[in-house]
Amino acid sequence: MNDPILKTCIVIATEKLARRASPTHLARTDRFRPRDPVICHARHIRVRTTLKNGISTDQASEAQASKNRENKKHVPVVDLKLAEENPELLKDMDLACKNHGFFLLKNHGIDAEINAMWKKSAAFFEQPSEVKRQIQRTETKPLGFYDRELTTRKRDLKEVFDFREVRTGKKDLNQWPRNDPEFQTVMSDFFAAAATIAARTLNIVYRALHANGEISNLPQGSTHTSNARLNFYPLGDPLDAQEQTSVASLGDMALHPHTDPGILTLLLQDLTGGLQTLTREGIWIDIEPEENTIVVNLGDMMQVWTNDIYKAAVHRVLPPAARTDAKNAAQARFSAPFFYSPEKDTVIRPLQLLSKTPPKYREFTWREYIQGRIDDNYADLGEDDIQIRQFYLDGAEARR
Repeated sequence: MNDPILKTCIVIATEKLARRASPTHLARTDRFRPRDPVICHARHIRVRTTLKNGISTDQASEAQASKNRENKKHVPVVDLKLAEENPELLKDMDLACKNHGFFLLKNHGIDAEINAMWKKSAAFFEQPSEVKRQIQRTETKPLGFYDRELTTRKRDLKEVFDFREVRTGKKDLNQWPRNDPEFQTVMSDFFAAAATIAARTLNIVYRALHANGEISNLPQGSTHTSNARLNFYPLGDPLDAQEQTSVASLGDMALHPHTDPGILTLLLQDLTGGLQTLTREGIWIDIEPEENTIVVNLGDMMQVWTNDIYKAAVHRVLPPAARTDAKNAAQARFSAPFFYSPEKDTVIRPLQLLSKTPPKYREFTWREYIQGRIDDNYADLGEDDIQIRQFYLDGAEARR
């Protein structure tokens, strides 16, 4: 071996491995990163190697960077406070809502509640399955932990914990971890903060589409029907071999393509990546993680209210092996959506204030719609879960 740079890299790698074998280093497991020893070697040889398809590693990196820059053009970052003061700043968001239904939100002011939520989420999912299943969700107990959820009839590679606003004076369906008395308080604070931001976000969405009109009479969401969720996407199936025999097989995605049923969703995601949305042109684009932002995606009710002017976001989460970033492909993923929904008896129909074209949908209630989605989460009923296209008027009716 005559290459002095390569020799140096190997020496450095050997020394790192030796240090990691010491008791002092092993006590700090958060510092153990198995990929470190090959970094120097890879940097040295990549200038003279190519991938199987003939594209150099440098070219591939530049292509990914170019793709990320392009995605940022299509998924704008909206400053919530400034947008409320100046609707002229909403033009890019308006285009995004028409094309795919996603944008990012910054300057939202709830970082403290988000950080507290992340800590409790990580601690909860670290527990053994038998502990988490003490508060397992069922058809009669719709809130709590679940590790075998279906999306569009396919089992997702994820674990979830669902909760709602705590009810007083009536039956509260929440199930809270029994070994963490602070968990409920942290999640309730997060829920309240997210609900406030969701209401403010809905108003700027209305303002983007109805810039100079009155929006106070347009429908709002309700904390009574909204819900929040903690998501954990492990690297492998959370069910053991025996459990897998009694449920649907895992699909090809960590979360399969779907739209959210409500008005809009606020999504907190870590920096792992993997979230994608489908544009009107039929192209999947990445929703790149960005620190201190909230991802916003529009739901089915917004598409109906705007009579298809705005698009309910079709989205999915890639499995670890499909992530383009090799570093993140070996990491579990955490996210936390807040689903902002209408009152249960709200009649859903296209709104004339938002669209001047003939209505494309017949009337239906939120209660009717959401029940169809809930039913499909537990078992494959032999048909696709309910979609807004099922309420679409035919051409003759739409022209009346």
